[in-house]
Formats: sequence, C-alpha cells, structure tokens
Amino acid sequence: MSLYHEAADVLTAPTNAGGSLKARVYNKKDLKSPPAQVYALAIETCKWSPVLKEVIENADILRLERKLSPILSLLLVHDFLLAKRGIALPATHGLRTAIERHKGRLQAELTKARIRRKLSSIESLKAHIESGQENPADTSEAPYPRWVRINTLKTSLEDQLDTTFAECERGITIDGVRQRDSKQIYIDVHIPNLIAVSPCVDVQSSAAYKSGAIIFQDKASCFPAYLLDPLPEDGDVIDSCSAPGNKTTHIAAIILSHSSEPGECNQKIHAFEKNKGRAKTLEKMINLAGSDTWTTLHQGQDFLKASPNSPTFKDVGALLLDPSCSGSGIIGRDEMPPLHLPDLESGGASASKGPKKGAKTPEKSKERLKRKREEDEDLVMVDDDGIVTSVNTGDELESRLAALSAFQLQLLLHAFKFPAARKITYSTCSVHSEENESVVQRALASDIAKQHGWRILRRDEQVRGLREWPIRGSKVACGENTMLAEACIRANKGDEHATMGFFLAGFVRDRAPVTEDMEAQFLRDERGHLVRDLLGFPVRVQHDRIEQEVSEEEWNGFSDDEDPADQT
Repeated sequence: MSLYHEAADVLTAPTNAGGSLKARVYNKKDLKSPPAQVYALAIETCKWSPVLKEVIENADILRLERKLSPILSLLLVHDFLLAKRGIALPATHGLRTAIERHKGRLQAELTKARIRRKLSSIESLKAHIESGQENPADTSEAPYPRWVRINTLKTSLEDQLDTTFAECERGITIDGVRQRDSKQIYIDVHIPNLIAVSPCVDVQSSAAYKSGAIIFQDKASCFPAYLLDPLPEDGDVIDSCSAPGNKTTHIAAIILSHSSEPGECNQKIHAFEKNKGRAKTLEKMINLAGSDTWTTLHQGQDFLKASPNSPTFKDVGALLLDPSCSGSGIIGRDEMPPLHLPDLESGGASASKGPKKGAKTPEKSKERLKRKREEDEDLVMVDDDGIVTSVNTGDELESRLAALSAFQLQLLLHAFKFPAARKITYSTCSVHSEENESVVQRALASDIAKQHGWRILRRDEQVRGLREWPIRGSKVACGENTMLAEACIRANKGDEHATMGFFLAGFVRDRAPVTEDMEAQFLRDERGHLVRDLLGFPVRVQHDRIEQEVSEEEWNGFSDDEDPADQT
C-alpha cells in the first residue's frame, strides 16, 4: 500500500523537495518501498498521464469511488492497465477492488483512447507515449531521438538495417529523425555503427535488443572508447569505472575490429567497479553483449587501490576513465515531468460530503502544480552513482564540485602511473568546467605527468570522427591555451546534435620518463606488494647481481681434483 501513497507524495511534493523527479525520490529518507520502484511507477505514470486522465474521466470512476483521489487513481489505473503484474496490493485491498470493479469500463476506454489516436495496437500506443507526443509541454521542441549502437560482437550494421530497422525510412539528417510521427533512422557520421532512431519506433521489444545485438547508448557516451581506439600494439585495456558496461562492451567491439583474425584477440579488458550492486549490472551487460571472453571483471574492487606495478597490469597500454561526476549533462535530470491529473468534476467523496475546510479542489491542485513548475527549483545534483545532493547556494555547488574534481584528478594521476600505458581518455557527463578542463589542466601540470611523459592528445591526432566533431573545449576555461581548448571535446545538452552534455579529453605518452620511477626500483610479489627483507626494508631490484648469482649456481668452474678432459 505504501508504494502508491509514497509515489503520490513524491509527485505532489512542494518545490523544495528537489528539482528532478529522481532527486525527489532519492532525497526522501523515510520511504518504505524501494526507491527504484517508486521512481519507476512515478515516471511511467507521468508519461502516461494524458491518456490515463482521459480514460479515468470517461470511465467516471472518481465519482463512483469515494476512496480515490485524482493522483491515486492515475497510479493505480496505470498499474492495472499497463503493469505486467497489475496492482501491487492484496486482492482484497480496498484501493485495488475500487479499480478492478470497473475493469471492463477502463479497458474499453483505453481501447477508445488508442483508436482516437489512430494507433493499431497497444504496442504502437506504447511507442507513441515513449516518443513524448502526448506531452503538451514539448510541442515547441523536437523529440529527443534514441541512439542505438550496433554491437558488432554479435551482428553488423548491414544485418540490422535489413532486419530490425527494415521498415524504417533512412533519414538524411538528424532533424528528420526528430520529427514527430516519423519512423526514420539516421546513420551517424562521427561514430561507426551508431544510428539515431525516431522515438516512436519500438526498439525495446525487438529480438536484437533482447539478445544484446543492439545497445541503447547516447552518442556522446560512445566518444570515449572510440577516441581511445585500442590497437593490438596498445596491449590490455583498463576501464576504471565500468558499470553499467556500455563503454566496456564498446571497447571490446573496437578491439575485435582491429584483430587480424576474425573472432580472436589476445588483448584483455580489465573492468573495475567498486560498487557491488553496480558490478552485478556490469556482469549481466558484459555477458549479454558477448564481451565476457575478453573481459576480466574486478567486482567490488577500487581502481585507485590497484597497483600500477602489479604483474596483472604489466601489459596495460590503454585506460578509459569515466569517473563519478555531477551528472549535470544528462538529459531530463533537471526537470520534473508534466503530470496531467483527472478532473474530479462532480460526485465521489468530495461531491457527496462537500469539500472540507482547507481541502484542495482539482482546480486549486492544477494551479498549485502549475505554479510549482514555474517557480525556481533548487539545484539538485545526481551523480552517475545515483548519489543525490541538494545544492541550495553557490557556495554549496562550489564545494560539491571541488570534492568531485579532487577525486577525478586523483583517478587521472593514478592512471598516469601505469608503466606500459600509452594512451588514456578522461570523460564526464558534466557541463561544469571544474570537472572538465580544470581537471585536465591540473593533471598536465602535475609532477607525475611530467615524470612519465604525458601530454594532451591534439585535435589533429584524434580519430577522424572526433577530429571533425565541431564542439570543442571551453576557451574561457582554457584561457590562452587555445591548443588545449581545441584538443578537448564537448557535447552540448539538447542542442541540434541531440546528445547529452558531455566532456572528453585524450592523453598520450610518446617519450620515456624523465626520471626513473622510485617504485620500480623495488621487488614486488605477484599481488604487487613490496618484498621486504628480515629487517622490514624493501628489497631493491638488482639485475646485475641476480644474474651473477644464477650464473655462479649453474657454472662454478672445474674443481682442483677434476680433469677438464673428463668433462667431455
């Protein structure tokens, strides 16, 4: 029972509960239901609310059922008509029976709503809802397309064009895909094996999606693995913060594409994920995508605690770093979705007894919701680990960004220490320069970068697709260093390119370290731990003495009482 009341409370909470719906849910500390379940119910009900409002009003159930409020009726009817398991309440519960006794009427009104929209099936109605076409607030903007990466570990672009997307028209530009009611696809010109799909195309129920042959992945999210471009001579690869696994599986596909033998590869991917729950998601994704053959999972392990000098990582030549960030570039995180409440009109509890003193009428509720959306909302940061932080002042924002950037810099400097590393990509889904250009500049200015010979990957050295990408780093953040600004890559949230907000920079190492790494002077065991003598001092690596001792063991010369001739 708490699920529906908690979802209702979240959707009707005052403005200071947080900006986005996700923030409202995860900021609520007294939830009895799982936050993920509350969020899923709330977001899906918001999407469907224009249709559900129509169904509820035409079925007239609010007049007939006094226990139901407009918001509860939306949530309950959503699950009754659309959830696989129906309403998540006991069969005899009053709220459930209040809905189910009108089963025939509700189902008939849903069918009428579909027919009025000239849609042939419930699947096409679902695709219609996913496209955002029922949201009046979005009428001035083109809908956001769905980016789909073709997983070349299992299929090819040509195969998918002939099967999954056979009925879709080929768009010449991304604008055609974004038109309402269109069923188009657009083959991206920057990232290989990536297409944009009109939001009304039902991809999620396709066999290709269910088998892992195609993967939902924002275009900007495909930048890091493509820029890293691990070649056979680069050796093994580390993905330092891997979950949910889109970038990890993209790396695997790129590695295999460079292999001289089809389906065979000697390179290995080390996928780190310190959060055990997210690590399980990562494992499922890797297995579904078919990249488990080349991927070693480091579940529950922190990349920062991995020793660069461990024998396990002696062949690591490329690293992908996509650390936790503010998530400020992710589409939809700073907004509350529109909610369409059914009109109570006459009848029901409110009509029969009259409104209680101070009770909110449907008209007042609508006005309150409208004012709430128009008011300035608190800034809420939801990072890519799902950690929610309400930021009410400029000082709080600055403090949060400082903490994030300190961690991000630490991760980058740690990656610089891997002895065989030749290339690194660093990325965030943040729009803040504190997490982006500032981290890059501080990393390049560090002693570690100078000692190990790291520099920025210039624009003219980047793979063609990203070399031609028009949006570069912030010139304001980079100051007079125009070369650095050109080397950095940005994607703007919701612009004509239809991507999330994103930042990316590449680093290369093309010369020997200036000074010898002190840590390399000492012996280490197979776990990367220092070998110590009886007094507890680290044992130095002394190649000349070790070779001499082995030589003396194997050849001690002839003894005084031996005749050399007897040795033949």
